[in-house]
Amino acid sequence: MNGSIEDIDILISGGGIAGLITAAAFGAEGFSVLCVDPALPVTDEGAKGADLRSTAFLTPSVQLLEKIGLWERLAPYATALQVMRIVDAGGAEPTPRMTREFDAAEIGGQPFGWNLPNWLLRREISARLDQLQTVRFQPGTGTANVQTRDDGALVTLSDGRRIRARLLVGADGRNSPVRQALGIGVRTLRYGQKALAFAVTHDRPHHNVSTEVHRSGGPFTLVPLPDREGKSSSAIVWMENGRETARLAALPADEFEAAVNARSAGVLGHLSVATRLTEWPIISQIADRFTGPHTALIAEAAHVLPPIGAQGLNMSLADLAALLDLSKDNPGSAESLARFERTRRPDAYARLLGIDALNRASQAELRPLRDLRAATLGGLYGIAPMRRLMMKAGLGLR
Repeated sequence: MNGSIEDIDILISGGGIAGLITAAAFGAEGFSVLCVDPALPVTDEGAKGADLRSTAFLTPSVQLLEKIGLWERLAPYATALQVMRIVDAGGAEPTPRMTREFDAAEIGGQPFGWNLPNWLLRREISARLDQLQTVRFQPGTGTANVQTRDDGALVTLSDGRRIRARLLVGADGRNSPVRQALGIGVRTLRYGQKALAFAVTHDRPHHNVSTEVHRSGGPFTLVPLPDREGKSSSAIVWMENGRETARLAALPADEFEAAVNARSAGVLGHLSVATRLTEWPIISQIADRFTGPHTALIAEAAHVLPPIGAQGLNMSLADLAALLDLSKDNPGSAESLARFERTRRPDAYARLLGIDALNRASQAELRPLRDLRAATLGGLYGIAPMRRLMMKAGLGLR
């Protein structure tokens, strides 16, 4: 093993979207940054292993991306989300029986956010990192060991190099090696659900409306994408119990497309499947602590949520915004990390509980429970101050 130790300001374990944005953010502040990940980024939609999900960046996240010089690169590919529509199709037939729309115009002049495909985000953010002189992104290299000392976090990488970082950021996923190395436990809630993610084209334009269709098993969400070969397009996340997603994924293409159209309740006319399927397990999870000596956990290393209400990556970027602000003077200091723990974990836990409740309500199989879900939504929507409060809370606004 190489006996030398390389000193660096920020070491980021994890080169997913959150990790890459973190590298860009600290690089924009002039810190020396190394970002590592054992996997190579897949940056082409048609490539094996491509992430076919999409990410809706809500207003506070867009503001952060603007600040760190990323948004100008992403904006040309982004689709505005002006209206969040919830459709209840929980009656005897799989047709809409109640529709409620939350329009961003009620709380300001900007859309709720902007949607981009995940594979494209990896491509564009990786290209941005190449432009930052103080940032190195080294995929194909993982975190093998972590030791915390008074003078920093000493990390041994999978290629044998040793790095001493003033601040180690664990952005390495729900099974975070950094979190495990620090002995930080997690609380996990399982739903028996998986999500199918894919893209479709459709007869009717989406008009920048993101639609969640609720029946049973979990929400069926259509999120606007740019046109595909001249046709209106949306990303779909279809949550169901694991047995059902396995059955659906095994269907012949024509039968799967028929199932997609039945589940969509016809909200955008006929849907045509435009990409292959990817499948993702659904859990809620939160780490017992978000920090250790010279170390901060963010994104799925800290918290995992079902894909409802665009909370996942936006919570991750709220983590980053707080960490970036607290690290300006002395990254990795005990004082800054204590404040990070006090500000981020309670907020993340509160949002986890809220999304957990929404997800359990969306799973309802019995008609009386589905009727209660619809009545509750209708009642809350009908109170204008409550409706606006719900929209602001979803955006993370005060």
